[in-house]
Amino acid sequence: MEARAKLLGHPIHQMLIVLPLGLLTGAIVFDALHLLGMGEHWPAVSYWLIPAGVLGGLLAAVFGFADWTKIPKQTRARRVGAVHGLGNVVVVSLFAVSWWLRGGPDEGTSTAALLFSFSGGALAMLTAWLGGELVARLGVGVDEGAHLDAPSSLSGRRANGAASARIV
Repeated sequence: MEARAKLLGHPIHQMLIVLPLGLLTGAIVFDALHLLGMGEHWPAVSYWLIPAGVLGGLLAAVFGFADWTKIPKQTRARRVGAVHGLGNVVVVSLFAVSWWLRGGPDEGTSTAALLFSFSGGALAMLTAWLGGELVARLGVGVDEGAHLDAPSSLSGRRANGAASARIV
């Protein structure tokens, strides 16, 4: 099932999710470094990574929702997509609360703020796996007829589904 929203032949949602996932994971890593006593400046870095990740996640959600509405009802993909999407709304919410609890980049990070971000990170691992399940197992966001010798998405030609029988 092809994605509804594409840029240069590739699904926009799949392109966008890497940024918030990386930013929010980075915030967790820097919070962990701080907890391990590896520097006092890491909470400020996490403070600025979180809102960027939340905004990126909200933008990715718009395109993910558009793709989800194209999935046929009464399918496993539709159910997995719903759990993936709703789970990511919770992830973004947990990180937003964590950011709000921090107060500012120069303030100390409370235990509650850390619990919210670490909980968001744990849930994000599950929702990212579900996203992978949607693409790799259920074929959501994959061009119809995709195959190993398909032409470039920039060529303007369809994938056509006929894989070549060439042996190398």
